[in-house]
Parts: sequence; structure tokens; C-alpha cells
Amino acid sequence: MVKFANAQDIRDIEAELPWPSSQPAATLYEMLSRTKDKHGSLNAVTFQMFSGPKDPAETLSWNELHARVTQAANLFRSLGVKEGDTIAYVLPNSTETVVTLLGGAIAGVVNPINPLLEPEQISAILRETNAKVVVTLKEFPKTDVAQKMAEAVRHAPHVHTVLEVDLLRYMTGLKKFIIPFIRPKNPVGHHARVVDWDAEVSKHPRDRLTFEDSKGDRIAAYFHTGGTTGMPKVAQHSYSGMIYNGWIGHTLLFTEEDNVICPLPLFHVFAVHVILMAMVASGGHVIFPTPQGYRGDGVFDNFWKLVERWKVTFIITVPTAIAAKMQRPVNADVSSVKTAFSGSAPLPVELFHRFEKATGVTLVEGYGLTEATCLVSCNPVHGEKKIGSVGIPFPHCNVQILKQTPEGVIECDIDEVGEICVDNPGVREGATYTESDKNRDLFHYGNYLRTGDLGRIDQDGYLWITGRAKDLIIRGGHNIDPAEIEEALAGHNDVAFAGAIGQPDSFAGELPCVYVELVDGSETREDELMEWCRQHIHERAAIPKHLEILPELPKTAVGKIFKPDLRKLAITRVYDKALAENGIDAHVAMVKEDKKLGLVAYLEKSGQVDEEKLGHVLGEFTRPWRWKSEYDPDAD
Repeated sequence: MVKFANAQDIRDIEAELPWPSSQPAATLYEMLSRTKDKHGSLNAVTFQMFSGPKDPAETLSWNELHARVTQAANLFRSLGVKEGDTIAYVLPNSTETVVTLLGGAIAGVVNPINPLLEPEQISAILRETNAKVVVTLKEFPKTDVAQKMAEAVRHAPHVHTVLEVDLLRYMTGLKKFIIPFIRPKNPVGHHARVVDWDAEVSKHPRDRLTFEDSKGDRIAAYFHTGGTTGMPKVAQHSYSGMIYNGWIGHTLLFTEEDNVICPLPLFHVFAVHVILMAMVASGGHVIFPTPQGYRGDGVFDNFWKLVERWKVTFIITVPTAIAAKMQRPVNADVSSVKTAFSGSAPLPVELFHRFEKATGVTLVEGYGLTEATCLVSCNPVHGEKKIGSVGIPFPHCNVQILKQTPEGVIECDIDEVGEICVDNPGVREGATYTESDKNRDLFHYGNYLRTGDLGRIDQDGYLWITGRAKDLIIRGGHNIDPAEIEEALAGHNDVAFAGAIGQPDSFAGELPCVYVELVDGSETREDELMEWCRQHIHERAAIPKHLEILPELPKTAVGKIFKPDLRKLAITRVYDKALAENGIDAHVAMVKEDKKLGLVAYLEKSGQVDEEKLGHVLGEFTRPWRWKSEYDPDAD
């Protein structure tokens, strides 16, 4: 492990460990095999079905994980899967999920799919990736995954085999006896053959691949980027990008002595590429508590006891999970923890301070995106952590802030806001998405991926995100396309225009919010439009938390809805409500765009104000605030 504290350290690492000559392996199976040979008896993966600190858990050593992954890869090949064929999985976290992920990427192209999506989104992804084999859950109490998959596979003609994982094997005592009697029925009704995972995988060798491993780099994974509209985008990830993410983790962060708790889903790049690949590269140990991760029953209540149980050295988290943890006491010995990593969404300043004060654990914020396989930057573990920044770009990750001008694309100056563009080994130039049309205009200079995020780089080389050019609403790390909300409302006869944005939220970072302009003469009420949203928006997470009818929506000269003005309205409303609820005698006088900070709420006092209390209240949100007297028109 190499320590880095600043941008110069990154340049030194790049010189000492050039890429790709420092790449630890050419294929995933080669990297997994090397780690098994070096650290075979050490713990690799733990899955705990329930969240109690003394509940049973299944731990695989690197020897055993390698054997099971080999078995799974052999099973997939026996089902007719070739290198370019897709194995999809729609699973909560489990040992089988880890094995399917790694075995699928070795045998073919693995395609993790969010089990919370609706059947139509799942089937759209299965069709887009031409999946031949699907691994999913056997029907089980308190989950409808099997039922949703029966419907999804019906509309995915290339799927010929469904392998079912039965969570019953994790049950003990009375539950194991009762569940077969209360198990819900799954009316399959589709064309694919349905077989049991355990029965099928046990037929295949554990000690060797029955086919030749890939000879080098190739596409090994497909990751969808949401699925909130009819056809989600599907990003292509190669061995080299996956191994690069693992290399970063091993080089800068993890060793075989680390225990990493990761209650994030194994359909998301954070858990898969940042954490699991880093474990495969380093020989570290990753713990996945409950099938639902942070969403699992009792995970937050028992979190610190789980940290103590597994002697966790690194905590993997997101802002919404940090907020939930801070509502519980740190009621266990957490002295083993070195660092906590937060990603997927901006972290409020107040939450950062509260976490570090309550736990004594250093919190590091980072940045990545599905389109770049994942990792882009993070605050240095051994250097200055600038709160609100997403840190310094990793070795061999070239980040430029670019903007379009009448003379063409140019690079922004220090602290000048533009579009964040990335070139690193995880970026597939010209072929980021499976659908070629979606790759048009996605790159500057042919190799700099346009992230759609707005940001700046300061004089110390730290990257700051100030907004999003592509308008996504990020609710607790989950991407919501505002078009999903707008298109649903467009189907209502009384709606002339609808503009959906993310409004600030102290827990989720953002929540979907929509402003509506009605057709002339309409008397439709806001509660009626909310009911329309509940009926016509497919994804529950995308249903607006606030809907407001305006006499007229702000528009550009060409008639396009001007969303910055809507965001200003939302910030004013949310911040004023928080101030009033906490008895703070101040209000938002205006919201202005700052060149460095993005949208800033400027406050005005109405009386005496406890500024420390004010800082705590508004520090729960990610958008900054200042006093009106500090407003500088030249900063707009």
C-alpha cells in the first residue's frame, strides 16, 4: 500500500507505477487465482443473512471463493454461454451473488440488475444485453423478486435458462421449518427453463476451468445507469477497467489485513468495482450484512456492534446511511476502524462533522461514475480532506474541466466551473454504452468522457462538483431521470408544462420535486396531480415529494423550461421551512449562482440569530448558504 497526501504524491505514484505495465493481471480469473495462491487461507467474503451481532454468518476463504467461482463459471459455459454472451443476475446481496458476479464475468459478460426495478425496466435491460441466462431468487417470503422476474423473462426472448437461488439455506430453527409452508407461489408462465442453482452448480469442477480463460482484455460486465425510464442506458465495462479499480484500492487503501464492511448492493459499481475488486486485488476481507444491505432490518441499530464483531478497519457508506447512523448511539468498540468512505452523492458539511465527532473515525469523500467503470477521485486518507470536495484524481486518471465556446472546446482555468471530463483506464472511448447512438457527443477530444457533472479544480488539485449538466436527481445515491416525472404529468389533459428537479433534503441529499403550469382555464388541484403521479410513475423513488402549481413556469427564449429558477424556488422553500421549524429568526432573501460554489442561499436576519444553531440546521443540506451582506455580484 502506497500513502498519498496530495497531488504531487499522485504524480510520483504514476511515475513509479506506470500503467498498464503495473496492471496486476490481464483477466479477472488470473487476478483471483493470484490472490488465492497468495492468501488462500485468509477470509475473503462474509455474508450475514440477519443483522444481529451474534447471528450466523457464512465466511469463505480465498481458497473456497476461488473454488465456487470456478464452479459457477463452468456452469455458465455448460449452459451455452460464450465470451460475448450475457449472464444477468437479479439478486439481493448473498454469497451466491458474489459468486455469480465473478463467475459470470469469467465465463461471459455479467449483467447485475437492481431487483427493486419494475418488470418492464428489468425486461428492457435483459433485451438490451441479449441475456441468455438469468440468476435470481426462488420465491421467498417478504420479497417479490421471483414474481417480477417471471414477468420480466416473459418479455426477454433470448433468456433460455433461469437459475434460482433459494435463501432457505440461510435459515435456522423454526424459520427453516415454516418457510416451505408459507412460501408464495410463482406462476412462471414464460418460455425459459427454470432450475435450482445449488443442484446445477454442484455438478461442475471446483479445481479448474473446463474452458480456456480469456487471452486478454474484453468486455466483462454491463451495468445499467438507473432504469427509471423505458430503456435505461447500459454501460460496458472491461477487464482492464475492473482491474484498474481493484488496483487503485490495493495500491492506495487496502491490504490482506483489512476487514471492510460494505452494506451496499451488488448491482452498483461502488460495491462491485470499488470494493469487491479491491478485495480481489488485495486479499482483504469484505462483509455484506443482510440481503438488503443498509435497507435490511436492524442494520442501522446493530451497525456499530457488527463493526466490533468483524473488527472492521474500513466502513463503506453513503450520505443517507451516515445520517441514519447518527440517529443511533455508537454503542460498541469501533477502535479497529481506520477510515470511512462516502460516495454516490454529496455529503453535507454538518453531517461530516457530526460523524467524525461521534465516532472518532476519519471520513473520506470520493467520486466515481458508472460510465467510467467507477473511480475518479477521493480525498487523500493521509492528507488534507477538503469538506465538500471529492478530492484528488487517482493515479492514471486525467480529469479536465472543459467548456464549449464559439471557438470550440477549451480547458477552464483554476477554480473556473465547466464540465468534468475524465480519461482513465475505466473509460471506453467511443463505446461507453451498448447502444451506439448514446455514445454520440459523449467525448471531448475523442477520449475525455463528458460526465454531465459541472465542477472546478482548485489550485491544490482538488475536484469540486458544483452541479449537474445532465439534470439527474440523485436521491440517496440513486439516479432518477426527471423525464420520468415530466412525461407522466404530460399525459394529464390539464398539464401544459412540468419541470422536475431535485429539491434539497437533509437525509437523501435530494428528493424529486415538480413544478407544474396548467392549461388555461384548468382548475385541477395539486392533490389530484399527485394522485396522477402515483398512478403513472412506474418507480416509487421517482414519485415527487413536492408538487406545486405555478401560474407560469420560467422558460428560456426558445421556450425550454429554465430549471435553475425552479431550483432556486425549491432551495428557498426548503431552507425557510427548516429555519422556521427550528425557531431561527432568518429567511432566504435570494438564491444566486456562484462561480465556484454553484447555487448559494443568501440569508437575511429578522431578529437575533444563534449562528451556531443556524450552522447545524443548514449544514444538514448540501447546498451552501451565506449572509446577504456577503453577496458579491461579481461572483455570479
